[in-house]
Parts: sequence; structure tokens; C-alpha cells
Amino acid sequence: MNNKMIGKKKLIIIVPVHNEQETIPIFVEAISKIDLLIKPEIVFVDDGSTDESLKVIKKEKVTYSGIHYLSFSRNFGKEGGLLAGLRSAADYDYVAVMDVDLQDPPELLPQMLSKLQDRNIDMVVARRSNRRDEPLIRSFFSSKFYSLMNKLSQTKLVAGERDFRLMKQNVVKAIVSLSENQRFSKGIFSWVGFKKEYISYENRDRSAGKSSWSFIDLFKYAIDGIVSFSTFPLTLITFLGIICFFLSLISAIVVLVRFFMGIPSAFGWASTIIIVLFFSGVQLLSLGVLGRYIASTYLESKKRPNYIVRESDLKQ
Repeated sequence: MNNKMIGKKKLIIIVPVHNEQETIPIFVEAISKIDLLIKPEIVFVDDGSTDESLKVIKKEKVTYSGIHYLSFSRNFGKEGGLLAGLRSAADYDYVAVMDVDLQDPPELLPQMLSKLQDRNIDMVVARRSNRRDEPLIRSFFSSKFYSLMNKLSQTKLVAGERDFRLMKQNVVKAIVSLSENQRFSKGIFSWVGFKKEYISYENRDRSAGKSSWSFIDLFKYAIDGIVSFSTFPLTLITFLGIICFFLSLISAIVVLVRFFMGIPSAFGWASTIIIVLFFSGVQLLSLGVLGRYIASTYLESKKRPNYIVRESDLKQ
């Protein structure tokens, strides 16, 4: 595809923000310095920020004409922000998703756009080649999550894969068409398929401010991902139930044999407590797993929207 044809295309960058007043101006400046054949437009999705993020976005619109915004009535979470942004991108040929803190390097966009000119590629995805300077406990559990997810689910995730990606409109349409309420974007990006290519880069620090994602938030997000894309936990508790049944059957046989042989069968208070605690733990674990899937189904049945827009300069 020649440069003239590329110039006729439209590119938009979806940027969810939550309390990011410090990073927004830095992000806009970084995007404005990128040498692209297409001038990108930006949609900031203000996810119920309690700081001056929305005011800063409106201020940046004065200097960068391609800025748009959506502002939610409250904090709905990043998944709602991504969905709202993608829904607003129906008229664009290329759609990028990025974080505002510049941990997603904007300078990769020209390379990503160049790769996307290949008709056999629908999506170019950025992935971190390392987790340098990241807390060890977060890095450890993150790597284990990817490994566990790939073992439990047929939807495979690439370790280090980011939400940062550049997509053609056919990919966006497929993602937006999914009506589920409990969304896990990394899984959805993989589940829809399409031809993709990866670009690796080294981990980098935030440009300013602190992340609003705590370890607990990330842990909950991981649980949501497993529940959304795997039924293996339900299979696991079924096998636990079968194993416990056979253990109890074997125990009953041993007790009967000892009874007919005239051998006392009492094992003592400690042994009894251990057995009771073990089976109680298995039962509670099973109820917890079942409850999590039932809760997900319950929330889906309500059919509540993923977000509510309070203010916007875009047509919804």
C-alpha cells in the first residue's frame, strides 16, 4: 500500500484514564511528536476520575485538534472504558488501544502501522520482553497467571502481552459484537482470532503518577479471566468429589473389616478433627468455585450496561 493510500485512512487511539491528570499532557505531547503518515485522533475515556483529569483533557483539546473524550458517571473499570472507546471507533480504519502512562511506547506505532499494511495481518500486538523494575511478587504472580491460564483454557495468552495493540476495523467489529457483561479483554482479543503479529519491547516505568491497580485488583482481574474463559475449576471440584467419595468408601471398608476382626477402630480426637477439617475444606472450596460461576451468570442475567456516559463530545 503506497503512502497516498495510507494517508486517506483514519487512525484513532483509545486511551482509558482514571485519575491521570499528570500523565495526560505528557501522553498528548508524545503522540504529537510521532512521525506517522496518518495523523492519529485520540479518544480519552475518563473512567469516573475524581481528580482534574477531565479538565486537563478539555484543555489539551485546544492545542491538539484530534482529541475527543467520553466521561463516565462513575468508575466502571478499565473493561468498560475499553468497550466504550472501541464502540466509538466505528468510522476509523485503524484502531489502537494504549495506556496513558507511556508504559506503552508510542514510538512503536509507526512500526505497527507498517506491519498492518500487510493484508494477511489484522492486528499488531505489543508485548513486554521482560518485567524489569517491577515488584518481584507482582512479576511472579503475573507469569504464573499466564502459565495457569494457558493450561486451563483453550484461549491462549502470550506472556507479557499488553492491551497495547493496533487493529483493523474488522477486528474491532468482532470485539464490540460480543455482548457479555463480565469482560476480560486480554481473553477476548485472543478469542476472536484473526491474524496477528507481535512486537517486543523492554518494560518501562510510568511517565508520572502512580498506578491505580493494586495487587488485590490484579488478583480479582485474574480470577475474572479464568472464570470467563475456562470451566476447568468446575471439572476439578467434580474430580475432588469423586476422590473424596472413594476415600470415604475405602475408609468404611477398613472400619468394617477391623470391626469383624475385633480390632478397635477409634483413631483418636486429633485424627477425627483432621478428617473433618479436610472434607469441610473441600466442600467450602467447591461451594466457593460454584458460587463464583453462579455470581458471574447472575450478573450477566441482569443485562446492566458496562458503563454510563455522563458527558461526551462524540456521538454515541
